[in-house]
Amino acid sequence: MTSEKTWHWLTTTVTVKDGERALLTRNGQLERVLAPGRLRLFDLRNELTATVYNVVGTEFPTDRYAVLKAARPDLAAELFEAVETEADEVAIVSLDGRPVHLMTPWQVRVYWKVATRIDVERIDVSADPRVGVRHLTMIERNRSTVTSETVVENHEAGLLYVEGRLVERLAPGRHAFWTVGRKIEVKRLDLRPQAVEITAQEMLTKDRIALRVTLTAFRRVVDPERTVATVPDVDAWLYRLVQFGIREAVAGRTLDEVLSAKAALDAELRDYVRARVAESGVEVTELGVKDVILPGEIRELVNKVVEAERVAKANLIRRQEETAATRSLLNTARLMEENPLLLRLKELESLERLVEKVGRIDLHAGHGEGLDALLTRLVRLKAPESA
Repeated sequence: MTSEKTWHWLTTTVTVKDGERALLTRNGQLERVLAPGRLRLFDLRNELTATVYNVVGTEFPTDRYAVLKAARPDLAAELFEAVETEADEVAIVSLDGRPVHLMTPWQVRVYWKVATRIDVERIDVSADPRVGVRHLTMIERNRSTVTSETVVENHEAGLLYVEGRLVERLAPGRHAFWTVGRKIEVKRLDLRPQAVEITAQEMLTKDRIALRVTLTAFRRVVDPERTVATVPDVDAWLYRLVQFGIREAVAGRTLDEVLSAKAALDAELRDYVRARVAESGVEVTELGVKDVILPGEIRELVNKVVEAERVAKANLIRRQEETAATRSLLNTARLMEENPLLLRLKELESLERLVEKVGRIDLHAGHGEGLDALLTRLVRLKAPESA
């Protein structure tokens, strides 16, 4: 900005405040630098110009610095700190001990140093792409343009690739890398068991019946480096592989075999898949058929067959029970035939059950006979002896 000028006859008054400096030029040519204060300058022909700059933690235009350095290198060295980076180099500029600017390669910035302490830390990023913890803290607010940061969780594996080449496997934690002049990529793989749902697909059994099968697989990455090198998408690859396996297994079985031998089907499918994923760094822990969906007409027929089998089984059980009951009655009849006393006890038992249902019983002893004779004939354990 231009200073305050008060014309009084042949003089010019310039006021420079604290924290400022003024560059005094005569006809565009630098004469000197004015310190804070109020100065009266002799200017007969109105040739003087004073430009005031704030010098506390600020920058100076690089183009004007180049002109000033060429004309007055001593003055440029006294007033300014010029920071210039080279290829594969970044610089952290601190003003009075506080990191402020992060400079990328081939960049020039000029700072006033008359009122501010300028500290410059240069970092060669060509040897090691890692960003140190101290540097990461210093460039916290500016790191997005020249660094790449990632956090690897405890259940993950992080693979560091530099220019497409696998460099190392990263431990869990926070990692940052310089991206200046190189391509940095971190691939993160979840090491926890993952469920993969294989949706229904229509296929034909050996007896030409169409059905749909849904499956569930549980997979786990055990060798991340090998997995990334061999399989672009683990879930999509496993999905297709299981589809091929179930189609081959169903095609060699009839509908009855598919419905009745589910355990054997699951075991065959697991062996098929595990044999093909062994070299990919992926482990299939569980794999099985979750549901078998039949067409509407086939489902009705199967339900009818199942219902008929249940009815036939119920009839068989009923006949077996009737046969057992008849055999029990036959054995009871034989015992009664061989033992008259047992037969008499059975008669009394029947009489007792009959009496329980009768509200009133009238007994007639007959003419000339008493109650004793009636009771004697009513309850008799032995048959009367023949004369």
